[in-house]
Parts: sequence; C-alpha cells; structure tokens
Amino acid sequence: MVMGWTKHGDGKHLAPDEVVRPDERLTWPRMIGFGAQHVVAMFGATFVFPLVMGLNANVAIMMSGVATILFLLIVKGKVPSYLGTSASFVGGVIAIRALFGGDTPAVDAIVTGAILIAGLVLALAGLAVHFMGVQIIHKIFPPVVTGAVVMLIGFGLAFVVADVYWPQDQWLALVTMVITFLVIVVFRGFIGRIGILIGLVLGFVLSWGADRVFGAITAFNAGTGKVDTHFRVDFSTVEKAPWIGLPDFHAPDLRLGAVLLVLPAVIALIAENIGHVKAVGEMTKTDVDPYVGRAVMADGIGTMVTSAVGGSPTTTYAENIGVMAATRVYSTAAYYIAGVIAILFGLCPKFGALVAATPGGVLGGVTVILYGMIGLLGAKIWVENRVDFADPVNMVPVGAGIILAIGPVKHMITEEFTLEGIALGTIVVVGGYHLLRVIARRPSSTIRERTG
Repeated sequence: MVMGWTKHGDGKHLAPDEVVRPDERLTWPRMIGFGAQHVVAMFGATFVFPLVMGLNANVAIMMSGVATILFLLIVKGKVPSYLGTSASFVGGVIAIRALFGGDTPAVDAIVTGAILIAGLVLALAGLAVHFMGVQIIHKIFPPVVTGAVVMLIGFGLAFVVADVYWPQDQWLALVTMVITFLVIVVFRGFIGRIGILIGLVLGFVLSWGADRVFGAITAFNAGTGKVDTHFRVDFSTVEKAPWIGLPDFHAPDLRLGAVLLVLPAVIALIAENIGHVKAVGEMTKTDVDPYVGRAVMADGIGTMVTSAVGGSPTTTYAENIGVMAATRVYSTAAYYIAGVIAILFGLCPKFGALVAATPGGVLGGVTVILYGMIGLLGAKIWVENRVDFADPVNMVPVGAGIILAIGPVKHMITEEFTLEGIALGTIVVVGGYHLLRVIARRPSSTIRERTG
C-alpha cells in the first residue's frame, strides 16, 4: 500500500506496547505534528552539509522533500524513511573544489555533475540487488556487519554533538537534553511521542529567554568557526528573508576526474542504506528484505533528481529513524507530510531561516539522544541475532571500524582525496570482515549468528 492508510485504533491513543505501522496513521492533526517533527529532525544536517559542500541549502531542503516522496513511492510505502543530505560526499566534494578551482558557480556545476553520476551508480547497484535477490546482501552484510554499520552511523555522528553543537551553549544543551528525557519518559500519550519536537521548541524559547536575562554568550560560534560573543538566537536572517521565493537552481557539468573523486562514497551509501532499512525492519518487526534493493535504488534516483537541479546528494536519515524509535510511530503518512513541508520550506526562505535559527546548543541536547538511539539499534541487531564476539573475525573489524567512525579518523588516499569517519569505518567493517573470513577459511557466519 502506497497511500490510503488505515486509522490505528481511535487515532488518538497508543497502548504501551503498541506501534503505528507504516500503513497506519493517527488523526491527521497528529500526523501533521509527527511530520513536522521529522522535518525538524532532518533540518539541521540537511541545511548544514550543503553549506559545508558549498551548495545551496534552500535547494537541498526543498529537493529533500521531493526525494523523500519519490523514495516512498518506489518502496511502495513499506520502508518509512526521510532522504536528507548525505555527509559521505563531503570529502570528495572538497577534493573536487581543490582540483577544479574552489567555490565558484562553475565548480558548483562540476560538483553536482559528479554527484549525479554517483547517484546513477547507486541506483544501478540497487537495481542489481532487486533482481539478483536480497541473499547477496545477506552474504555481504550479515548481522554482525549490519549491526556494526547501524552502530557506527549513530555513534559516528558523536563528533557533531561534541565539536559543533554542544560547545555553542553547554548549559542549554544539557537542559534541553534533560527536558527531552523527561517529556519522552513521563508523558505516555501524544505529548511523549513528540518529545523531540517539544524539547527542541522549549530549548529554543529558553535560549531566547536567556538572551533577554543574561545577555550575549561568549562561546563557539558555528557561523564564524571561532569563539566570540554573540546572542544565542539571531533573528536577523529571518527578518531579511522573503516569504516566498524560488531557490537558485543550476544544471550539472559532467567531468570524469570529478566523478572518480566521489565514487567511493557510493560504497558507504549502500551500507548506510542497508543499515537504515534493517534498523527500520527491526523496529517495525517486518520483513523488509524484498525492499532493500528498491530502497538503495530509490536513494540513487533521489540523488540524481536533486543534483540535476543543483541540490545535494541524499541518503536515508538516522535522525528520523531515531524519531521513530522514540515515538513508535512508523507511519509513512508522516513522511509524506514531512516531504511536503520541506518543499514549502524551500519555497519560503523566511520559514527556512526561522528553523535554521535554532541555537546550536539546543540541537546538541536533541541530537545526542537521537544519535545514541541509532547506535544502540545496532547493538539490538547483534543481540537478536546472537552475534558471537568471542570470534575475532567478528570482533576485530567491527571494533576497528566503530573507532574510526567515532574519531572521526581521517585517512589520506591522495593529496586531493581523504576517507574519514563513517565512510572509512564502513569500508573497514565490511572489507575487514570478509577479508578475515577468507583468511580464517570459514563460511559466512550468518546462519551461525541466527541459530546460535
């Protein structure tokens, strides 16, 4: 079922052990709230990573909504997920800019051209998985590897909290985290299920109040990249931004040299997609194997569509999976709503500026919860499949890969290209596991892990 959701119960209440499945929904006002929460969850990274890559953030926001709706249609509504900006391309894009001449419109086109071809390769990989069968994925990504990828995706984002968000206002980050804890745990109904959004809104309000009471703060400023004195909440960009306007689109420019620099990111994206899909399957207690190929292909198509107009590469988002884990609402209706809201944000620079004005300290208090929950979903996959970590073939590459991701460790391949963090950790986990398995002369541990 793609659309036409069945109302869950009375549409208002969930028993302690109940979940809202992908083909179900609550009342539409509640679903709009969940959709808005997904937008908030994805917004920070989807807005920041394009800025890091020198691409237009408003285009990225709007096209993430388009890519998400395409994704849901391609997977037939079976895999609830949001497609936001991928961080895996950052290293390759920086290398392209260094090689072709920096931050200019011409190089922007070369960057998006390279991303478009990478999206095509990703789509073809998904198509191969779809027709060759998901068993090829089980061989390449058995539970020990899948759990590790999910874990390093979550824990590998810890540096964003530690280096970017938390230092901007450590006390507001701590207060926001505690408020979110309490809302999620104390309130059992609808309020508890939108605890992430409530925590963020209350943190925003408290930050504004702190500016009025205590004045400006001297701390790390993500905008300037250094410690300075500034207000926690800055509405200047909101005041200047127009209500309605199209973002700046541009066409891609295809260059082989640029394409080669971003292709390694496809490996990480395949593993990341599979890890996310598996995590969703674990949470929803459904067999998502028949849709793994579709999900990878849909991500590739989403990347192609977004980059064709100057947007950023896409990937399924850990932040939104964390929201589902916290709310137990897996309805794809929330994601369609989130996609529409993101498109409207892209067409309304003022609203985009308002959300972007969310203080970094508040984002730190929220994302520390979301990233941690994703990491622990990886552990859940290990536990439920009884992965044997007494076996060094399992323990060694997984431990190394997670540390490389958490670092994040940077490994220079050439002067222009560096693998780091999640991408490097993923390659070490996947490649290291299979290399050690061959050296140890043993069959795939998939069956052993599942049967114990």
